[in-house]
Amino acid sequence: MPVRASGDRRRAAGPPEEPGSHAGTGQAATRSAFSSPHPEFSTVKAADTVRSSSSSRVRAYVAMTKPRIIELLLVTTVPAMMLAARGIPSPWLVFATLFGGTMAAGSANVLNCVVDADIDAIMKRTKARPLARQQVPTRHALIFGVVLGVVSFAWLFATTNLLAAGMAVAAILFYVLVYTLVLKRRTAQNIVWGGAAGCMPVVIGWAAVTGEVSWPALVLFGVIFFWTPPHFWALAMRFRDDYARAGVPMLPVVATAERVARQIVIYSWVMVVWTLLLVPVTGWIYVGFAALAGVWFLTYAHRLYASVRRGERGNPMKLFHLSNSYLTLVFVALAVDSALGLPVVGLPF
Repeated sequence: MPVRASGDRRRAAGPPEEPGSHAGTGQAATRSAFSSPHPEFSTVKAADTVRSSSSSRVRAYVAMTKPRIIELLLVTTVPAMMLAARGIPSPWLVFATLFGGTMAAGSANVLNCVVDADIDAIMKRTKARPLARQQVPTRHALIFGVVLGVVSFAWLFATTNLLAAGMAVAAILFYVLVYTLVLKRRTAQNIVWGGAAGCMPVVIGWAAVTGEVSWPALVLFGVIFFWTPPHFWALAMRFRDDYARAGVPMLPVVATAERVARQIVIYSWVMVVWTLLLVPVTGWIYVGFAALAGVWFLTYAHRLYASVRRGERGNPMKLFHLSNSYLTLVFVALAVDSALGLPVVGLPF
């Protein structure tokens, strides 16, 4: 009986030995055979981890460039180039301009993320950005942003001309140094003047085609310039508490909702009228769509103002999303009008 009890204790102390094993292998070897993963499984798991980490890192770097903002900027660049060419410009020139413009816009956005990492971490709308979550070292992001800017200048200079390349760099510097570092945290007019950087792609596209900047390019610049405040103030109305928490004096933070809505209406009217300044160089397709889209946008701007005056919260995000559709529609109409080469409407006198 004592012997059987001893044997029972030995069996209880560890798993049974596999058939064919040697009695002297020891408990450590037995535990290793049953609890350790297979070497091939460990290798596969490690490789998957490396791939996942690399993929996440790439996504983080791409996210810092703010691709959705870049898409909207590029939508305006091609129609500007088509109007400048009075038709369809060289596909290579279009590609070269868009590629260089993408790098320039990406550079500005990355550098903006570097400067704004502290407030991005506070705001709900931006707290998922890579630098706010410390997914990318600040130094690496800074180098990435600067390299993108340098390469964009070199690319545009080599494939288009010095004027287009120089204006791309000027847009980067203005967005980072003037808007992000000076205006954004100091004045409620930040987005009005800071938005000028977002107007540059149309001028760059025009310069890439013609080698100069003519008055229609400045009109296109103005369309986006006057579009930016209604677009961004509508968003800021929705995220007012976010900006207030971060200490950013966006207009909805420092002014009443009624005043903000009134400013949105004013800028919307100026924007719509400004689009019609292209009548002397465009056909009925552009003029018709610009007028109809303008009425559409003004209707929603006035509705927002009316609801706010009644003491309601309104729906600023509806106007924000509509603003993206409006700008796209106007510039697509410009592209179609330019591609078809229809006779210009001209002035009635």
